This record gives sequence, C-alpha cells and structure tokens, in this order.
Amino acid sequence: MNVWRHARGRHTLFASVLALLGLGLLVGGGVLLAVAVTPVPDISSFSSRQINQSTKIYDRTGQVLLYDYNRDAKRNIVPLSAISPNTINATIAIEDSSFYEHGGIRLTSIIRAIFADALSGGLSQGGSTITQQVVKNELLTSQKSIVRKINEWMLAIKLEQIYSKDQILETYLNNIPYGGTLYGIEAAAESYFGKPAKDLSLAEAAYLAAMIQAPSYYSPYGAHQDELAARKDLVLERMHTLGFIDDAAYAAAKAEKVSFAPAGQNSIIAPHFVFYILNQLENEYGSQALISGLKVITTLDADLEVKAESIVHAYALDNEKKFKASNASLVAIDPPTGQILAMVGSRNFFDTAIDGQYNAALASRQPGSTMKPFIYSLALMRGYTRDTVVFDVPTQFSTACKPSDTENNVAPCYAPLNFDGAFRGPMTFETALAQSINIPAIKVLYLVGIQDAVNLAKSFGLTTLGDPNQYGLTLVLGGGEVRLLDLTGAYAAFANDGVKNTPTGILEVDDANGKVLEQFAPQSSTVLPARVARDISAMLSDASARLPEYPLDSPLSFPGYDVAVKTGTTNDTRDAWVIGYTPSIALGVWAGNNDNTPMVKSIAGFIAAPMWHAAMAYALSKYPKTYFGEPSPILSSVPPMLQGNWRVPDKQGSIMPHSLLYWTDKNNPQGPAPADPSTDPQFQYWEYGIAAWYASHPYLFSGGVMLPVPLSMETATTTP
Repeated sequence: MNVWRHARGRHTLFASVLALLGLGLLVGGGVLLAVAVTPVPDISSFSSRQINQSTKIYDRTGQVLLYDYNRDAKRNIVPLSAISPNTINATIAIEDSSFYEHGGIRLTSIIRAIFADALSGGLSQGGSTITQQVVKNELLTSQKSIVRKINEWMLAIKLEQIYSKDQILETYLNNIPYGGTLYGIEAAAESYFGKPAKDLSLAEAAYLAAMIQAPSYYSPYGAHQDELAARKDLVLERMHTLGFIDDAAYAAAKAEKVSFAPAGQNSIIAPHFVFYILNQLENEYGSQALISGLKVITTLDADLEVKAESIVHAYALDNEKKFKASNASLVAIDPPTGQILAMVGSRNFFDTAIDGQYNAALASRQPGSTMKPFIYSLALMRGYTRDTVVFDVPTQFSTACKPSDTENNVAPCYAPLNFDGAFRGPMTFETALAQSINIPAIKVLYLVGIQDAVNLAKSFGLTTLGDPNQYGLTLVLGGGEVRLLDLTGAYAAFANDGVKNTPTGILEVDDANGKVLEQFAPQSSTVLPARVARDISAMLSDASARLPEYPLDSPLSFPGYDVAVKTGTTNDTRDAWVIGYTPSIALGVWAGNNDNTPMVKSIAGFIAAPMWHAAMAYALSKYPKTYFGEPSPILSSVPPMLQGNWRVPDKQGSIMPHSLLYWTDKNNPQGPAPADPSTDPQFQYWEYGIAAWYASHPYLFSGGVMLPVPLSMETATTTP
C-alpha cells in the first residue's frame, strides 16, 4: 500500500509537470507569435525613464507622513567603463554567473523552476538571468502568471539578439534599485560609500551586489545587518570559486572592515519602524512594488513615537555614563489588536558611534527574569494558586550530585543563587515572582516541565526559543533568546485576558489607483484562560508584593493605576529589560550594548526602569485609564500549601516544614497528596534544603510551635 501511494505520488507529480509544460506550450505558441511582431524598446530609453510614483508611509491617522520612499530618487548614469571590475564581477557572480555564456535564459533554471512550481503549486520568480531581470523590471509588470513568464523568456532572448552583453549589463547596473531612493550602481556607491562606482573596493562591491536580491531586507540601516554581511561573504565566495579573485584577495576582502555613510536625517520619521515596514512590503509585493505608488497606513502613533525616541535618547546617554550601556530600545503595542504603536530601535538611528541603525527591537537577546511569568502561568493553569508556597532555600537541583551539595554549582551540579546570594525561606508564588527570586522560579519550572514551558512560551509568540533540551532549568532565568517586539507582544496577551494578537505594523496598503491591496485583520489566538491572565496581572501589579526589593514609590509603580510590570537582568548584566502593561497598552524597554559587551553589574530596576517609567507615564496620559479583572479567589478546599499555609504538621505530626513535593502531586496539585513523595527524583533534594534552612532558623520556633512569621525571611536586595 505504501509503495502504491509513493508511486501514485510520483505519477501525480509527473502529471502536474506535464500539465504545466503543456499549458506553457499551448499559451507560449500564441505568445511567440505576438512577441515576434512586438518591437523591443530602445535600450537607451530605459535609463532615461522617469520614475515618478513613490510609496508613501503614514502613521495610523493617515495624516503624518513618516517617509516618502521614492521622493528625490537618485540615479546617475555611467558607462560600463566607469564601473569597477570588482563591481561587475561581484554582480555577475551572485546574480548570473553564466551571463556571458547564455542567450538570455538558462534552460536548466527554467526546468528547475517548472518542477518547483509543480511541487509548490505556485509560480516561481527565482533563477532569472540578468537579461530576464532587465526585461522584467523595465518592460513587464510584476504580476505572476504563466503568460507573463513566457513573455519574459521570449523578450530576454530577443533582447540578446539585438543588444550586446555589455549594453544589457550596463542597463542593468544603471537601473537596479539599491534601497530607498537609490537606483543604479553610481548613486548607490556615492550614497553608501561616498565614492564613484569605479573606486569601490572588493568588499564594498560585494556588499552592493549582496543587496540586489532584496534591498530593503538587506539594507545596511535595517535589522538584518548580520544577514547582509553573510550574503556579502557568499558573494566573495562565489567570486573566488569562479576565479574572479585569488586566495589573497578573497581573504583580504572577507577581513576588510566596511563603513556605510549615515542615512539622511531630514526626510524620515520613526526610521527603525519605517525600515521594518519597508521590509514587510518588499517581502509581500517585491522590490519593484515600492516604486509603484503604494500608499501605506501604518499602526504607528507618531506622537507617542516621537516622545519615546526622546526618552530613549536621554536615558540611554545617562546609562552610558552610569552603567556603560550605550544603547536602548522601546516597543509599545495595543493589546486588543496587536498593533505596534511605537518602535524605537536605538537611542539615535543616525548615531554611527553606536551603530544606531541597528534595530535592537528585532534583535535576539537573553530575556533574564522576564521569562518567569510564562512559567508561573503554566503552574496556575495546572491548578497551583498565586498563594502557593515555595521555599527559597539553598538547593542542589542536579540528581548527579548529592542533596547536600547546596554550594556546588560546577557541572554536572546545579545549585544556582539569587542575585544577591541571600535566601528568604518560604514565599508565595506572588511574592517570589514580584521580587523575581530565582530558586522558587526554578522549582516552579520543574513542577510544570521544561518542554511544556517552552511550548507555552512559543504560543505567546516567542518563536525564537530553541529546543528545550538546550536550556534545562536555566530557561526560567532567561536561558533562551527573544526579541523585544515579540516579548512585548507576549506580555500584551496577559493584558488582553489571555488572547494574543500577533504584532502588526500595517493598517492598509493601497496601490497607485486607490485599490486596497491589504487591510488590517487581527490574528488572534487564546493562549491562556482569562482567569490565569488576570492572576498574573494581579501578581505583577501588586506593589506591596515587591517589598522589600522595591519601595512602594519605585519607578515600577503608578499609584491609582493598574500597571503590571516585570524586570529582567541577565547574570552577566549584558541585557536589562522592563516589560509592563495595562489593558490599554503594553510597553517594553531593553538596555545594553549592541556588541553584547557587559554593562556595569547592576539590576534592570536601576538601568532600565527609570526609562520605562517615563515612557509609560506619557502613555498613561494618552490612553484610557483601565483596570484588570478580578483575580481568582483562593478556595479553602485546596491543600494548605496552595492557600499560603506552610505551617502544617506533617503526616507523622512533626512541625518540620516540607516542600510542595511532599504535600502535592505536581501533576494534580489540588488532588490528594502523593502516597510516596520520595519517588519524585527531586524530592530529597528539595527536602534537604528546607531541613537545613529549618535547622538554621531555630528562632522561628518556640516550644514546638511555629511562630507567625512573614513569608519573606530576609530583607536583602535581589535581582529583579
């Protein structure tokens, strides 16, 4: 049966290929006749063609123009002799290595494209020769159809019969878009490197050739500079393989440090966001669509954006002096829709000293303790409560080591510390999360399971997280990597009663004739029950639960407002985060260095919280004052440890406190206690830590009676 199905699949594929070829031949017969009598335009007219339709990008009101993509288009026509051989060879190497051998098309590429189309059910636009690209860009529309593709092939053949290879290549290099308002190699060389095309170095030429495929995506001012550098290296590798450069030139060009001139400052608002949108448009409609007169209404709140840019700039400069944190980023999102209201990628887009064009809002960084709410969410879904007690005591978590090895954190042992090295004894989930204490969070992650925790976090939109096996219990301390945009969008789901909306930046796209090509439609999914989302919001908005780590008047608090907030700092202080929200807005900030060098050892509460507070205060003044729903009641029917009561005699009548693993089945915490808790591999490790803590705090007990002590034993500052 399996063999028959496999054979049937091959026959289906073969039939699809035959059908596509047959249709191509049928349509092509008529097209051939039409093409034969259709004159090819004068190739010299291509360069003089006036491009006068620009893509305009507006804020959410449709009134504030953020960027006019094609206004003041730059194009300087030069002969092929005025273009360096490096540039010519780099372009040929990556775009069409057999350019001087083929007759306009490559049959192997066409056959490969036909098979790819048969498999995918689409129409491939890949594998085009330089001649085909000239035809496609200058003579035809970008509409994908079999007729248009056959027309492209035939016109490419005819063009090569009339014009020389050098004429075609010269036309190509003088007309190809290089991003923004730049057309042709001369304008690109002058704008990016301040020199004519004839003087480009090998590495500079490779960079420009690398951009041709997707100039907005590979923009040196956008969020994909690493991918641009990798593609530049691919260009050099191709040049080396094809014999255009020798070993020495190849090695020197790969090592060469190339600097791009700063982008123009006078004609763009919200530049990081604009390039984010341009990249989306290019991916969806192709680079040629960007010069076709699109009108784009974005989700951006221009007023909030301008204020946010000012705040980020001021606080980042201050952080550079105090904490050696040269950069910062900010994202604001509307929770009910996922619409991006502000995106600040750096303290200054035009500051070359810090590589300001790099968009840190789209960079993958370790999130620190901002991962903890997702882990606690899963525990609440399983039946634990926000008042559940967990012990913050020295604990060895590795079963490869002894339970008594509570100070051994050398692999394979794992006995992590809190930021300050202090331990606080019994804490509720709420106080442990609010104060961002590590040991309780690691225990909660064990209770819910690493695989399920990663799956839940990914459902929130944190798709950059990798395989759970690569993290272990460090996941809850920020062992993965996430983007500020995604993390802020994930917290927006807490604000929206557990409904996640995929972050989006576009409300509407119209073509030059006013036809609507795209309109905003929410992409919603429920990732948490509403009751759990409200419990998390209650835990993160309780200023008293943050005591003594933060005073009631800290930058995390807004008296009279429901504002939930979580901080995060990586162990080596390379990243500092604050993500907060109300039902009306989610706002996240990041502080650090683009090159991932560490800051002065401190906590996000000092590094990033003042900046976040200033931005959130302005947002609260703009958006409706809203309140979170009521959290779940703590029922008297649940086990005492889930009610916040750890002072309960055990099964033998002893007053010694026990861990959750003694009192509850971790997979059914509101059910009966496990008959034999010692079967859990972590049980003896957690029990040892609690017993040692019990022995070292005799003043908490008198005459065999537990005294009513607060759940936080020590008052020391730890990492938020």
